[in-house]
Amino acid sequence: MFGNLNHEEIEEVLHSQLLGRIGCHADNTTYIVPISYAYDGENIYVCTREGMKVDIMRKNPNVCFEVENMSNMANWKSVICWGEFEEVLQQTDRQQALEKLQDRILPSFPSATTKLSPEWPFRTADTDQITGLVFRIRLTRKTGRFESDSTPSFIAWG
Repeated sequence: MFGNLNHEEIEEVLHSQLLGRIGCHADNTTYIVPISYAYDGENIYVCTREGMKVDIMRKNPNVCFEVENMSNMANWKSVICWGEFEEVLQQTDRQQALEKLQDRILPSFPSATTKLSPEWPFRTADTDQITGLVFRIRLTRKTGRFESDSTPSFIAWG
């Protein structure tokens, strides 16, 4: 069965995942890139390095963000959001964004990009030592779809 996710289901997917994809476009170049993120119910927060995605988003701040929760090919949820890229430059806003990123529950073997400080897996009290560019995507629109297969995922032999 296919269907649309309701508001609560969309929020659950956005809150429960760590990896999403940003789609951005400028100067006849479309770029889609995976990112680790934190979500606070309104904004997607990211700490990253300078590079192609940041260059493109500075030229055109209108972006698309996608995240999914996939159990298998027949059981998944996908959320697509649209919003506006904004660099977090003010020190207190940057500190709050980094705290949101540090508060995520990470897997036992996270990637190097999800480890924000040398103290990982512990929080750093001094967010000023976390390097990188911090940005948020101010979400303006969200939609979601799902597929659910009620067929048992195993065969019982009797």
